Amino acid sequence: MKAKTLELTMTSLNAALYAGIGYLTFLGIFAPIVGVVRFWGIAVIIPSVFAALFGPLVGGVGAAVGIFISDMFVHGNALLSVTVGVPANFAMFFLIGYISQRRVKVQTMNIGVAVGCIAIVLVFLIRWVVEAQTDIFSALLIVLFSGLSIMLMMAVNRFWPKWRSFAVGSIVGNSIGSAIVGLGVWAFSQFFLLPGGMGSHLPLSASLIWFVWTFSNQMPFLLIFGPPILNACSRAFPSLTRGPSV
Repeated sequence: MKAKTLELTMTSLNAALYAGIGYLTFLGIFAPIVGVVRFWGIAVIIPSVFAALFGPLVGGVGAAVGIFISDMFVHGNALLSVTVGVPANFAMFFLIGYISQRRVKVQTMNIGVAVGCIAIVLVFLIRWVVEAQTDIFSALLIVLFSGLSIMLMMAVNRFWPKWRSFAVGSIVGNSIGSAIVGLGVWAFSQFFLLPGGMGSHLPLSASLIWFVWTFSNQMPFLLIFGPPILNACSRAFPSLTRGPSV
């Protein structure tokens, strides 16, 4: 009974903090090149930490509720939020929580680094081969975030091996969540008008831009702040740490 009460409390706290911090990022730091696709960086740390400490349902459900609340304040389109934002956030943070509780080998981490390198190449394929509508500055910015993420993955593997599972979970969860965002917003635009003057019937290449941008701008924050915060929590409250050691 106590465990269920704790999960419900932490899910509610997760949702409230995610909605509040997410809305503040909209007020202060908003990336216009991605239109309705957000959050910028720092907000995703909240549900990722809750997911790693209290389990996948706390992370996933809290993030889903939190994104819906903040979406209502930002663009007010409940249908867009329910069909894209809510499932993307639930999937992302559920996976982070689930994988954080599993043992991950060094080889798996290395695969993540290799996939990151491929993602950087993908950015330029989008820019020049697929002919997506993005400028060179945006492409280079995405490459910068992706390169930083790769270096951070190697740093976590070297200096924070206890949180290797969290790092891999962040990669997998962020990939799936970003893919849902990219394809979801594109699909939504085929039937409805997007908020923020983004129009409708956008090309499929737009989904690739949203996927890469969403993944690359969230990944560094997950890896910079996640392991230190989790390490501090595990030292202060050892019983909270549900994930494996090394």
